[in-house]
Amino acid sequence: MRDFGHGHGGSWLRTARANDKPTGAIPRDRLIRETARLFTPHRWLVGFVGGLVLVTAAAGVINPLLIKVGFDKALFPPSHHVNLPLLYLIVGLMVAIPIVTGALGVVQTYLTNRVGQRVMEDLRNRLYTHLQGMSLRFFTGTRTGEIQSRLTNDVGGIQNVVSDTATGLLSNVVTLVSTLVAMLILSWQLTALSLAITPVFVLYTYRAGKLRRDVTMQAQKSKAEMSAITEETLSVNGMLLSKVFGRRRDDRARFHSENHRLADLAIQQAMAGRTLFGVIGAFFSAAPAFIYLIAGLVLAHDPTAGISPGTIVAFTTLQSRLFFPIGSLLSTSIEIQASMALFERIFEYLHMPHDITDRDDAVTVDPGSVQGDVRLDHVWFRYDRNASGPLDTDGSVPLNGDSTSARAELSREEAPRAWALNDVSLEVRPGQLAAIVGPSGAGKTTISYLIPRLYDVTRGGVLLDGRDIRDIKVDSLADIISMVTQETYLFHASVRRNLLYAKPDATQEEMEDAAKAAFIHDRIMELDQGYDTVVGERGYRMSGGEKQRLAIARVVLKSPRVLILDEATSALDTTSERLVQAALTPLMAGRTTIAIAHRLSTILAADVIFVIDRGVLVEQGTHSELLQRGGLYAQLYNEQFRGGQVEAECEDGLVLTSGAVVPAAAEITP
Repeated sequence: MRDFGHGHGGSWLRTARANDKPTGAIPRDRLIRETARLFTPHRWLVGFVGGLVLVTAAAGVINPLLIKVGFDKALFPPSHHVNLPLLYLIVGLMVAIPIVTGALGVVQTYLTNRVGQRVMEDLRNRLYTHLQGMSLRFFTGTRTGEIQSRLTNDVGGIQNVVSDTATGLLSNVVTLVSTLVAMLILSWQLTALSLAITPVFVLYTYRAGKLRRDVTMQAQKSKAEMSAITEETLSVNGMLLSKVFGRRRDDRARFHSENHRLADLAIQQAMAGRTLFGVIGAFFSAAPAFIYLIAGLVLAHDPTAGISPGTIVAFTTLQSRLFFPIGSLLSTSIEIQASMALFERIFEYLHMPHDITDRDDAVTVDPGSVQGDVRLDHVWFRYDRNASGPLDTDGSVPLNGDSTSARAELSREEAPRAWALNDVSLEVRPGQLAAIVGPSGAGKTTISYLIPRLYDVTRGGVLLDGRDIRDIKVDSLADIISMVTQETYLFHASVRRNLLYAKPDATQEEMEDAAKAAFIHDRIMELDQGYDTVVGERGYRMSGGEKQRLAIARVVLKSPRVLILDEATSALDTTSERLVQAALTPLMAGRTTIAIAHRLSTILAADVIFVIDRGVLVEQGTHSELLQRGGLYAQLYNEQFRGGQVEAECEDGLVLTSGAVVPAAAEITP
């Protein structure tokens, strides 16, 4: 038997779109440009840091050159007499230079970390702001844990790269170049020997970096999965479900399995390139011995070769200085390749387009000037915008012959459902209470999401006082239209903060007036800290009826001109329902109200009823008019309310009208 379902099933559950998730890698050159652009706002500070790096890196080659002068001119001069004045000068310079470069290094480290943290801050803000602009289509197709992982794990993972890599890269390059120049000045033969095996290291580094990048990408996906598992199973809802169904063992096994995979990937990530660095370390440690050997062989065959003791000591000192930047550059290369996987994941989200944006000529509308006339004008809509539907080249759906019969054909349950809404036109006049009814998955909730522009129509338009809502700024539209849904969401914060979310500048008196209008003030005052009481995760310290009334108080505080109700009482007990209905009555008074109806009380109170079936508006009118027509509404009414017997049986209770309270309330589903 069909019922007036709440619409959260059917097409609503099919809102996830594959193309709303990142698909495919970003080209490397574009990724590098995007990453470099992150530093643009800090370019002057980056330039200053670069200058410090040049000074400190270049100054590092002075001491080895002073060593040669000290050996050959001061300690062991040709005259065989120690040159003390020159020795004092050299020693003074060798002491002063490290002190100065060390001080500059401290300043460089501070400024580098300052730039890095500001870049990270900007990136997190940019990513969060971009995600806020995504439509519901994105969030219904993406797990919360995945989003959180991108904001925390991925952004946090590039911190070292952003803070240290750029300056480290420049420092190592300058050190390498200056050291090579100094070594060539001392002996080109010994320099060639020192660099002979470097190309092998570079090739191995490239391969190690590629492996590190692949492992890093897998590790970040595993971290995202861990975040999703944690968010799903350790939330209040998830833990309640786990305990009720006795699935804690399975949840632990799932967590342990993913945790083991993450640990394995972390080991692979840590070991990628370690063999290379071990070989490099061994080679660099043994290199001075080869220099001594080669120098000895050269001098043995040609004592006049010009290799003095000072040259050998200075060269081995430079050689150790050369190997450090080479090793650092190779290590940095691997880190950069690994970090590209993280940047790729971040920019994949940042490059996803926003579905809901303000037009260039969009206007801000004063809520006080809004009459509240809501109209759907030939609206077509589907959640999966890439799905193939029965579209002609002009974007319309072909209706062969009579449109009525064609719509009837579309309504048949055997027909394929390409569209959530098919050419729906309806109007709710200012101050009216309109009820939208129909079977589960008919498209009722879809209509309620199109009116406040949580989604954009595929074709047609939603009009507010004759103006397309796409011509109104999104923030302005939010001041005009508000919703009360079945599943009330409350922050893990105080009652006060939850109420002020609707109107941050509201006074205590305004909050209390709103709470009194929603019949929740007295209950709030019974709490241990009144309005400062923390309601708990998703408001779990409060009952379902209390949460709904608090949500209604929040909407009362906002005072919208157009109110949308995804029947806020269908899941409540009779007592809570009556309290919530009583709270809704003053909220609805004088406002245009569109209610997705699940209860007979709302249907009977409506000024106009719209009957939706498989995305098609099949009937509209008042309760009595629709019964007289004998169509789908009459069929559903007779099936679920036994042809009016339910009304006769409900002698007590409350029924909402747009301005009064009349007897009898009943649920749609008996």
